[in-house]
Amino acid sequence: MEDVRSIIAGHTSKKSTQTSRASKEPQIKVATTSEIPDLFFDEILVDYKLSRIDIQVLMFLYRQVWCRPNLFREFGIGPVQTYIDISSSLNLTIDDLQQSLRILEACQFVETIRAGQYFVRKYFTQENDALYGQHYNDFA
Repeated sequence: MEDVRSIIAGHTSKKSTQTSRASKEPQIKVATTSEIPDLFFDEILVDYKLSRIDIQVLMFLYRQVWCRPNLFREFGIGPVQTYIDISSSLNLTIDDLQQSLRILEACQFVETIRAGQYFVRKYFTQENDALYGQHYNDFA
């Protein structure tokens, strides 16, 4: 009769064989997608003369608030991030980021809650929010 330890020592797990097979196969990446209202492409890009950097910053903030898991989504508020984190994520200088944020605030697409945290309108303007029935809980 064999010793239990020798039996266990000779046993290979199914997980380890599956892992070794999976590591030999090439990894296929799955593209992520974000839901952006057509209103952005049909109205905002046409009516507002935004630079490439402004659009990049607006889409970054929009995706953080509305397209990813976010505790403050019902308020339209994104997570707190430093200017350095945002600028490095977008490969921008901090000056370009701050200038773009001022432009987006002037258009009323975003509002600064505190440095690094922003309120972002779901339909980009107050009129469109009212038109499409978007209401926010009072965060102030």
